[in-house]
Order: sequence, then C-alpha cells, then structure tokens
Amino acid sequence: MDVNGERIQAWQTDSLPIYEPGLLEVVKQARGRNLFFSTDIAAAIDRAEVIFVSVNTPTKTFGEGAGKAPDLQYWEKTARTIVEASRGNKIVVEKSTLPVRTAHAMERILNSNRKGLRFEVLSNPEFLSEGTAIRDLEHPDRVLIGSHETPDGVAARDVLIEIYAHWVPREQIVTSDIWSAELSKLASNAFLAQRISSINSISALCERTAADVVEVTRAIGLDGRIGKRFLEASVGFGGSCFKKDILSLVYICESYGLDEVARYWAALLVARKLIEERAVVVVTDPKALANARADLRDAPEGRVVFEKDPYLAARGSHALAVLTEWDLYRSLDYRAMFDSMEKPAFVFDGRNILDHEALHAIGFNVFPIGKPPLKHF
Repeated sequence: MDVNGERIQAWQTDSLPIYEPGLLEVVKQARGRNLFFSTDIAAAIDRAEVIFVSVNTPTKTFGEGAGKAPDLQYWEKTARTIVEASRGNKIVVEKSTLPVRTAHAMERILNSNRKGLRFEVLSNPEFLSEGTAIRDLEHPDRVLIGSHETPDGVAARDVLIEIYAHWVPREQIVTSDIWSAELSKLASNAFLAQRISSINSISALCERTAADVVEVTRAIGLDGRIGKRFLEASVGFGGSCFKKDILSLVYICESYGLDEVARYWAALLVARKLIEERAVVVVTDPKALANARADLRDAPEGRVVFEKDPYLAARGSHALAVLTEWDLYRSLDYRAMFDSMEKPAFVFDGRNILDHEALHAIGFNVFPIGKPPLKHF
C-alpha cells in the first residue's frame, strides 16, 4: 500500500516504479495471487496482522540535525495512521533504515492509543545490494530480527521467524535485542562503505607510484581474512543507503559527543562539488534520472541538465565522468562522442570499466581510478 496512486498503478504494469534486475519476474509470478497493491491504506491496515513499514527516511533538510540526521516525519505519520486504522493488535516491523532507539519512539506513539490495543515493534533491517537485491533476498547471508525480550516481544519475533523459515534455513535467522538490530544495519553499511573508502585511499597512492589498483585489489582479495567483495576502487559509493546511513551514523556519534568518530565517517558528493566549482553538469543515466532530479532539485538555475541520451549529454562537453557501472557505458561509440566534444577532451573513469588504451588512441586524456593517467600532453 502507498499514498502515491501513480506508484501503485505502476506496480500493476510491466513498468515498475523501481528498477532492480529480476524484480519484474517476481512481481508477475505473485501479482493477483498473494501480492496486491492498494491506496486504501485504512482497509489494508485493518486486515493486516503483520505490517512491514518501508517508508522513506531521507536526510533532514531543516532544523536540528539538518544535513545529517534522518527525517522521521513519514515514519511518525505512518505510526499514527496505523493506530487510527487498527481495530486489533498488530505486529509492526521496521524495514526502513532507522537510527538507534527509533523503535522506542514509535512504540510510544503506537501504544499510547485509547483503544486498548497493543502493538509489538520488531526491527528487521534489509542487507541488500543494488543490482543483486532479489538474489540477496532469496539467498540471504542472514536474516536479522530484533525484538524485546518480553513474552509478547518473543512471540511477535517467532511469527516473523515462521514467515522467513519458508525459504531461509533456521540457522541463518539471527535474533537480537531491538536496539542492536537497528544499529547493525547502520554499522553494516558503514563497514562496507569503509572498505570502498579504504581501497580508494590506496588507489590514490597507486596513481602516484604507477602501481595498478586492480592488481593490488586482486592480491588483497585472495586473502581469506579480507575477501574480495566491496574492494573495487571507484569514485565512491552511490545508491540510496550508504550516504544516508553514514550521515545518520555521524549524527548519532555527534549526539553522544563522539566527535572524532563522527569525523572518521565524513563523505563527499561529486556532482555538488562540480557545481560549487561553477561547472555545468549534464547528468545521464538509463534508469535513475528521476532520482537525480530529486537529489539535485536545489541546484542553481541552469547549472544541471538531465539528458537520457548519452550522446547528446556528451555533445559540447569538456569531460566525461563515468560514475555508474551500466553495461551501456562499456559499448558506447566513444569515437563519435570524442568528435562532438570540446578539445582537449577528458574521460574520468570512476568505475574502471572502460578500455583505457582504446580511449587514449581515440584522442582522450584518460584518468582511471588507481592507475596512471594516459595523457597527450
């Protein structure tokens, strides 16, 4: 269920409002059988025994904690809607990434009702990666369920365990207290982001010493203590979670006076840095332009252009910056793009997915991540 009617309508077509490989196939199999979409929120809440809350928790843009703390207004509104529409006891499951002790705040709203109803709140964070989310759901490393260690809390937890036990082995269903579950999601994303940041720091050294970060990463990844995942050098990390969760972690650390810890997790934004330098940024992406418009909606007038066609995006530009790993970008006609650009023309391969020697032969000055640049001057 969703308040956005257009989004609910899109879920009932083949043009889903979220792009994720494999998602459409899953939706087609279940839609109309045990998967339904509705804007009748009150009726859906009333019928439900277990409610998964997956509302947006963007970074605050106002007030205390602006720019770092998560904005919980949608979560709070949802909690009040649940209270208003419920006629029986419910289990409410946190799926959104939330700061520690948010469940306590939600319970105050839910259980302050005058209907004599009881709501048990569980924390069940997702550990998904964009691009492999369906596979991650079908074959999770673990499922984490946090609850209160009270009889009612454990009973609610057991209900959720039974749902997951239909396809997840019981030994991979991990339980904890509710506060630890909430923090585990933030900490997990922070550690993954840390790995990316760590290899990126090494990539800078590689560029200065003529080492190849790909070779370094391969050697590091063969160490069983480290492993190879999240060790690909790049411009950093995108997606909807890492940046937001790290900012939330920074704010939590600052709130408890852990300023040195907070500084450790600080991050940068590529597009905004370019805009600050008075560049005109042309954004192209086969799927995410709507999200880009939302993220950069406060950019100065005329400083950001959104263009789905990569060839039109490149026309008249001084440089190309590859920041995502779409296969499309590996197979573009870079000779045609070079011919349409201002000279000298640059390519900054932020994902190391392009043929750098071929680009250099075309005439580009090529700047990979963690490798010596290929320049014509």
